[in-house]
Amino acid sequence: MNIQINTDNNVDGNAELKNTLKDYISSDLDRFSDQITRIEVHLSDEDGNKDGINDRRCLLEARLAGMQPLAVTNRANTDELAVSGALEKMENKLNTILGRLRDR
Repeated sequence: MNIQINTDNNVDGNAELKNTLKDYISSDLDRFSDQITRIEVHLSDEDGNKDGINDRRCLLEARLAGMQPLAVTNRANTDELAVSGALEKMENKLNTILGRLRDR
């Protein structure tokens, strides 16, 4: 499972943040690693330098072997909370879709 992290100009996408997020994502989605070929994370700050409520956005896209990509979005006050919420949504989506495929 390849993990790619992208940030906009308003998010400090330093190596420490990227490594932390990669570890967190890979451990959280490990049980789906044989079905997922790539995970793309897009972090952005929707209102730039201004402080706002739920202004951090995480778009999480999972590319599954032989299937269309799945995408979820979550907004929160911090990057970590935005990613955490997006991961929870992605896990639910993967459970539903892969569960349906197993039941066939």
